[in-house]
Amino acid sequence: MARTVVVGGGIGGLATALSVAGRGHRAVVLERSDDFAELGAGIQLAPNGIHALDRLGLGERVRVGAVHIDELRFMDGVTGEHVTSLPLKGAYRSRFGNPYVVVHRGELYRLLLAACRDSDAVELRARAHVTGYRQDEAGATVLLDTGERVTGEVVIGADGIHSAIRQQLVGDGAPRVSGITVYRTIIPMERVPEELRWNAVTWWAGPGCHFVHYAIAGGRYLNLAPSVENGATEAFAGIPARRDEVLAAFASLSGVAQRLLELGEEWKSWVLIDRDPVDTWTDGRVALLGDAAHPMLHYAAQGACQALEDAVLLGDLLDGGDDAVAERLRKYNEERRERTAAITRLARDSTRLWHPAGDAAAERNAALSRLSPTELHDHVAWMHGPREFGRAAAPALPRT
Repeated sequence: MARTVVVGGGIGGLATALSVAGRGHRAVVLERSDDFAELGAGIQLAPNGIHALDRLGLGERVRVGAVHIDELRFMDGVTGEHVTSLPLKGAYRSRFGNPYVVVHRGELYRLLLAACRDSDAVELRARAHVTGYRQDEAGATVLLDTGERVTGEVVIGADGIHSAIRQQLVGDGAPRVSGITVYRTIIPMERVPEELRWNAVTWWAGPGCHFVHYAIAGGRYLNLAPSVENGATEAFAGIPARRDEVLAAFASLSGVAQRLLELGEEWKSWVLIDRDPVDTWTDGRVALLGDAAHPMLHYAAQGACQALEDAVLLGDLLDGGDDAVAERLRKYNEERRERTAAITRLARDSTRLWHPAGDAAAERNAALSRLSPTELHDHVAWMHGPREFGRAAAPALPRT
C-alpha cells in the first residue's frame, strides 16, 4: 500500500489524508503544533465545497450542522440602500445541487479530524515540524527539525501560506501584503436586535472599506468582519484591536452597519496576505495543496472550498498505486492551476466592486440592481457549480 506524507494538519491536509486513504493509500499527517486544532470563526461553503465534502463522506454531516443561507445581500453602507441580493434557495440549490452554508471553522475541522482518527489508513502526528524535503526515484522524504526523516511515495505540502515545502519548491519569498486590514469578532445572537437577524451573508460597501456579517454555530453567534484599505505594509495576525479603533476605521458606514459594528467587543485584527499565482507547484514526487499552492484573499469565500477540491482531485489522480507518481502530480497541477488562479485574481479584484465612493458607487449600485436572479446565478456558476474540479471548471471569468 503506497504511503502519502501530508505536511500540515489543517483543513486541506486532513481532507487530503481522507481522500488518498479512500483510494487505497496510507497517509501520515505531520502537524507542527502541539495538537491538531483549528482556530477561527465562520467559514462559508458554496455548493462546490459541499460536493467535495460529499466525495469525502462528510457532506451530509456538514449540511445537518450548518446554517443554510437564504441570500448573499449587497448593501450600500453609506446610504443604507439594499442594492441587490443573490438568492440561494430554490433555483440556486436546484441548479448547483447543494445549499450555500456557513459553519464554524472549528466544527468543520472536527468532522475532518474525527474521520481521520476513525480511519485505519491515516496516522496523525503532532509536534512534527517539517523543514524541507529530499527525493529520489524510490520515494520522497521530509526532514523534521529534530533530524528525523519521514518517507513515502508522495509528499504533499499542505502547510499553509508560509509553507516550508513551498519555500524549497517555488522559492518565491514572503507573501504579498495587501494593504488591507480586517477586524473580526463574534457576538451572541441574543445581543442582535431581532429585526437585524437576517439569514444572509451581508456586505455593506463603503469608500475604501466594506463590512461582512453572517450567523455561525447554528445561528447562536453573529460573525462580524469589516475590512479597510489602510495601506498596511507589514503582516500581522490575530492582534487585539480597541473598539474605538474599529469604529473610527469604519466611520463612513452608517445606519444598520454602524449599529452592528457597535455591538462588537474583543476585536482582533489581521493584515491580509496572499501570493501571486504560479504555474508550477510540483517537483517530482512532491506537490503543494491549498494555501501552500494558491493562497488567496478570503473575499471570494473560496479558500477552504479550493483546498477541498484539491484534495478530492488529488485522491482521484493517485488512485491505482504508486507508479508514474510524478506524472500524476503534474496532471493534478495542470488541472488545478487555471481555476485557482482565476479565483485568486477574483478575490483581489473584488474590492473594486465594494470600495468605490460617490458617483462610482452610485453607478455600481445601478448596474447591480438591474441584474436578475438568473443573471446573478450565471455570474457565480463557474465558481459555485462544478462537481468535477479540473480544467473544465475554469472558464474565462464572466464580465462584470
